[in-house]
Parts: sequence; C-alpha cells; structure tokens
Amino acid sequence: MYAIIEDSGTQIRAAEGDLLTVDIRELPDNAKSVTFDKVLLIGSDKSPQIGTPYVAGATVTADIVEREFLDKKIDVIKYKRRKGYKRKQGHRQRLMKVKVTKISA
Repeated sequence: MYAIIEDSGTQIRAAEGDLLTVDIRELPDNAKSVTFDKVLLIGSDKSPQIGTPYVAGATVTADIVEREFLDKKIDVIKYKRRKGYKRKQGHRQRLMKVKVTKISA
C-alpha cells in the first residue's frame, strides 16, 4: 500500500518504511511524529482511492528521524549583459527527515 501526499506544494509518494525529506515545520520540542492529512491518493493492489482533491479521513503518520538539516546549496545568479550588472546569492533550504510508519484510509 502506498499514498501520495501533498506537503508544501509538492506531491510525495510514500509507502510504509520509506524515508522522506520534507520541508521543516513548527512542532513542539517533544514531538516524536508528524501526521500528513492532505492525502491525494491511496494505492493498493485491489482498487485505489482517488481524492477530489483529498481522500476523506485518510492520514499518513511518520516518525521524525532528523528534525532539521540543510539541503545542498543552490546559487541564484542575476546577470545583464553589457551593463556591468552581476549579483550572486546562495540559498540552503531547511529540511526534515521522517520515516513513514502508518497509512490509514
């Protein structure tokens, strides 16, 4: 069984036991798990459940493996030819790593 969830505008395929990298969110310091309630699809061998836009009552629960880490650095470069205009700026996205434990429909 697998599910497609929406998190911060991105669609992520999740199955039980998968390690997912999602955007960081504000959680209490003692939180051990996170619940995703925006489930777009639940797939199985028999018949998939497709939401309009979300599957009613479906959730995906995941344990927090790594609360915060930084993604690889990307460079944002602006350049205008023949004008002497160049700008370079770097960015590292803050992410969280979770392990999917339960998919409930």
